[in-house]
Amino acid sequence: MKFVLSTAFSPAEHLLPLAREADACGYEAMGFSDHVVHPEVLDTPYPYTEDGKRRWEAFTPWVDAWVTIGACAAVTTRLRFTTNVFVLAMRNPFVAAKAISTAAVLSGGRVTLTVGVGWSNIEFELMGQNFRDRGKRTDEMLTILPKLWSGEMVAHEGKYYRFDNLEMNPVPPERIPIWVGGISDAALRRAARHDGWLSDLQTSEEIIECIARARSYREELGRGDAPFDVMASASDAASVEDFQRLGAAGVTHVLSIPWIPYHGLTDDLEEKLDGLRRYAKDVMAAMG
Repeated sequence: MKFVLSTAFSPAEHLLPLAREADACGYEAMGFSDHVVHPEVLDTPYPYTEDGKRRWEAFTPWVDAWVTIGACAAVTTRLRFTTNVFVLAMRNPFVAAKAISTAAVLSGGRVTLTVGVGWSNIEFELMGQNFRDRGKRTDEMLTILPKLWSGEMVAHEGKYYRFDNLEMNPVPPERIPIWVGGISDAALRRAARHDGWLSDLQTSEEIIECIARARSYREELGRGDAPFDVMASASDAASVEDFQRLGAAGVTHVLSIPWIPYHGLTDDLEEKLDGLRRYAKDVMAAMG
């Protein structure tokens, strides 16, 4: 099992020191969330809480993932980077493909793209994208990105996007894995078509049930024997036994904010670095 550092709620000035320490402590990867703006009033509810309210307050810092990955890659040697999640359909596919591939090139191939379809109608409108067809456009964009990352002359003729022969370079040094986040049936089916799935903050039982559903969809697609990564955040997992149970069910990566067990949601950088080290010793080392 591998461990991924979530950078949620951390200010920009903490991210490079955290990346260096995570690299030194043996974390597998570092994850960045995707929020462009924070509308004061929502017109679509947040789907992952019972009351539809967001899990964070206004004025929480959210950096651009791809700019930050480029910076963090420059101060690390082995740490990978991912997104939890990148709202692909909120972007132009060419702009997204260029940013992601550039981060992959600058990091030496240490990038995994984790996408979601998003939930904020206001953000889609501000970004000039259609909210209602975001799922279908995400699916088409996920066929376009690998074409653009090939570095060859490629064309595309789809329902939402079309272009004649063109090429995009430089080419990522290795294939960029694509994981999909979300807990809806559509999200799990989308994940089954790609390389992995990202949970929400769920109980272990909920995560295990979602993995079973995703695996059944992969069987339907004839992909049951292909590798399938699962990055999970379990609200009730803390001990080695808890993580071993998740691993046996198919979880390959644990996404966590490792200083919370020691210092809570602290804003103090030294406490975060201390939490990173202690979690690596208490949990990661115990897991082998």
